[in-house]
Amino acid sequence: MTEQEILARIDHTLLKATASWEDITTLCDEAVRHKTASVCIPPAYVKPVFESFGECPIICTVIGFPLGYTYTSVKALETSRALDDGASEIDMVINISDVKSGHFDRVLEEIQTLKKICGEKILKVIIETCYLGEDEKITLCGIVSEAGADYIKTSTGFGTAGATLADIALFKRHIRPGLKIKAAGGIKTRENLSAFIAAGADRIGTSSAIKLLAGESAGGY
Repeated sequence: MTEQEILARIDHTLLKATASWEDITTLCDEAVRHKTASVCIPPAYVKPVFESFGECPIICTVIGFPLGYTYTSVKALETSRALDDGASEIDMVINISDVKSGHFDRVLEEIQTLKKICGEKILKVIIETCYLGEDEKITLCGIVSEAGADYIKTSTGFGTAGATLADIALFKRHIRPGLKIKAAGGIKTRENLSAFIAAGADRIGTSSAIKLLAGESAGGY
């Protein structure tokens, strides 16, 4: 793949708690210059970024991040506010506690609630694969498919491990046609970028892609 084909699949990401406004504007400038798919930024920065940059770059933000176990009503409020502030894409974290308790009906209902709020805007569902067994991953592939989300996403990048090629392959076998895949967490070489895309990842969340494609060493998300 060409560099631009790779960059067009990148959610250029900065989600560190210490991210400053200068850091965020640098991220956005890079995204515009290199034509990445979006920038993925903390919710508190959505409105000022939209006011400063408009609709380019596309703004993605995170909901219930990174642990996912807050109230659905809070996630719904976060989502509505983020969209009102200028976000076009939402990356939500499922309630993994519900998964571990076998309350898959609640997980389905929550995703459906947020997708209804998103409407035509993109909803990506983070299932945090590092905390799941294979059967749980397969069940969640079905739930995310049924809920009508736009993407299933591997990881927050803040768990005990990130994306794996094995999980991308598992997703491909068990998601409905049309549901896309986002890989995130620990993708820090150019070879990784190409491998995840070849395996079926439609998007990659990383802070490293631009540096990697320029031949620099990676760090962070």
